[in-house]
This record gives sequence, C-alpha cells and structure tokens, in this order.
Amino acid sequence: MKNRRLLILYIMLIWFVISFVTNLIGPLMPIIINDFHLSLGMAGFLPFSFFLAYGLISIPGGILVERKGARTTLLIAFGLNFLGSLAIALKPEYGFVIGGLFVIGLGMALLQVVINPLLRITGGESQFAFFSVMGQLVFGLASFVSPVVFQWLMERPGAAGSALVWVTFYWAFSGLFFALIAINYSLPLPRVELNESEKAGGWDAYRELLSRKDVRLFFLGIVAYVGTEQTLANWMSQFLITYHNFSATGAAADAVGQFWGLMSVGCLVGLVLLKLLDSKIVLAIFSVMALACVALALYGTAAIAILAFPAAGFCLSVMFSVIFSLALNSVPRHQGAFSGILCTGILGGAVVPLLVGQLGDHIGLRAAMHVVFLTLGFIFAISFWARPLISNETTGWFKSGKRLAARQQGAK
Repeated sequence: MKNRRLLILYIMLIWFVISFVTNLIGPLMPIIINDFHLSLGMAGFLPFSFFLAYGLISIPGGILVERKGARTTLLIAFGLNFLGSLAIALKPEYGFVIGGLFVIGLGMALLQVVINPLLRITGGESQFAFFSVMGQLVFGLASFVSPVVFQWLMERPGAAGSALVWVTFYWAFSGLFFALIAINYSLPLPRVELNESEKAGGWDAYRELLSRKDVRLFFLGIVAYVGTEQTLANWMSQFLITYHNFSATGAAADAVGQFWGLMSVGCLVGLVLLKLLDSKIVLAIFSVMALACVALALYGTAAIAILAFPAAGFCLSVMFSVIFSLALNSVPRHQGAFSGILCTGILGGAVVPLLVGQLGDHIGLRAAMHVVFLTLGFIFAISFWARPLISNETTGWFKSGKRLAARQQGAK
C-alpha cells in the first residue's frame, strides 16, 4: 500500500489527540470548579456531558462507518471536535463548556469507532495486533503528557491566579482539529471493509443479545470499569487538594499524569501475565490490588495518597481489555453488535463521576468516592461468574496444569 507509513503515523496522531483531549478533563476539574465557583455536583456534569456522548453515539457510529466509510466518518468526527472546542474557546461559560464537551465527546466516540478498522486495513491483518499495541502505547503516552502540558501552562509567569487560563487549550484544539480536517481531505485513505467482528449488526442481533443475562452483566461490567477509571482520574486531583492541601497545578496534576503513565506500564505487565495465567485470574488479582490502592488513597496520609492514586491506574490497566475479551468470547455470534453494546457502556464514565459529585455535596468527597468500591467489587465478581466459550491461550506452567487437570478429569 502506498504511503503506508504516513497513514500509520496519521492514525497514531489521532490516537494521541483522542487521549490528550479526553484526559485533560481530570486536571482541569479543580481549576474550573474554582473559576466558575461550582459545587461538586455541578462539576460532575463536566465528565458526564463528555462520556454521555460516547454512550449515545457508539452504535450509530458503527452504522455510519459501514454506510459512509472512514473518510466521511473522520470528517464528521473532526468537524464535531472543532465545533465543540471553538464553542468553549469563544464562550468559556459553564453552560457552553458543558455543551462543548458533549459535542467533543460525540466526535471522539466516532474516532474510536473508525480508528481500529482503519488501522487493520492500513497496517495489514498480520500486523494488526502489533499496531494495536502501538496505538495503546501512544494513547498512554498522551494521557501522561496531557497533565504535564496542563501544569506547564498553568504555572507560566503571569498565569498563576489568573482566571480562564485553561481556555488556551481549546483555542489550540480548535486549530488542531481544523488542520486534521484539511489533512483528512488530502490523505489517500484506504477503503475500509469491516469484518464480521466490526459490523454493527441489525436490530434482531441486538434483541437476541440483550435477551441474555450475561450480555447485560458484561455491559454493566464496562459501565463499572469506565466509571471507576473516570471517577479516579477526574476526582483524585480535587480530593488531594481538599484533604491534603496539594497544589492543583503541582502535585495534584502530577498525580493524574502518573495515574495514566502507570496504566500504560500496567498494560505491558498485563500482556505478559495473560500469557501465563487465565484472564479471569488476572482480572481477580488486579481487582483486589485496585481495591487496596483505593482504600489507601482515601484513608492514608498525604504521602500515601499521592502514591496510591497513581498506583490504582496500574491496577486498572488490564481490566477493560479483559472484560471486553471475556464478553466477546462468551457469545457464539454477533460479536460486532455485542462490541457496540459494550462500547455504549462507556457512558459509565458519565454516570459514576456525576454520582460521586452529587453525593460529595451532601456527604463529602471522601465518603462519596466509596462508590468506587462497589464498581470494583462488581468487576471482581466477573472473574467468578464469566463463562467464556474460549479462554485465552497461555504458556508455561499454567497451560501444563490445565492439560493435567483435563487428563485427570477424563480419567474419571
């Protein structure tokens, strides 16, 4: 394929932009709360508006890719991103920020839907796994860089104590998305033919899937995971400021960056563990570790909390991919439609942080964040009730142990 390297670089740039823009919300939360004099409940609508868009557009986005192709989908996505960013930049008021984030969320969801099939076609079927991992690493890098750039902007001479300094980001995003619209017109994008696992499917497929209890439970598993991730990412900074007096543009912002950085490290560790252990065991281990980290973060000293919150990111790292794979491996057909249902579960990133904010106004942020124990408990339970038709392939002693157990069972 001509221009293959250029197209892969373009796709990696899109991954970087998705992550950078999405994960800026976390460190921005305390600043926006201060600038707009918001309650915790009102602040909770910031991530709510963004991730609600994800939940609403995931399935329609898959249909759009099928009918109109990658170039049109990318154009619509970048257009929405541009309009949402420009709205915030031109009118940095609470209502416009909420609306702008919703529109940006619609665009980001469309990008997430189209990027994987586009990467598969561009990089080739045989290299898809490699480039997917590369994309996740780029995504993680951007998640780490986003709070660092935020910190640099907010601590520039003259910026300290000034209101609405963060609006500069959305002017920059407006220019960036306008440039991506122009690039989208000029690049020779390949025609995307979706395979069966990527197709949205018809309404009959959705009705069949939703009639299954395990499908509904896996959907709630994605809701629980994204809700956990976004609650920690969006509220940890405010928690560290409220209970331990850390700086919003210093240590608290650093913690958010380290949270995403350690999540990337955890992904690499998880890849190794999933070659050694059954994915349900990996999920159980990381769930228990995450519960311990959250408990230390909420009740430990300042020195412990500033380490435990980022460490929770390491523990969350494998959960999304393990839950997703367990879900898809639990149904014999309609994996494409099931993927759409699961992606709709990303709305957990809207519901759970909002719930924490609303509760925080009445019982305090520390007590409100106990919701995370419930979501992590549900994720832990998946490791017991999931019954995949196909388990992940393992090597080494665990694989030998499974074969021995199978032979012993057969002998009986």
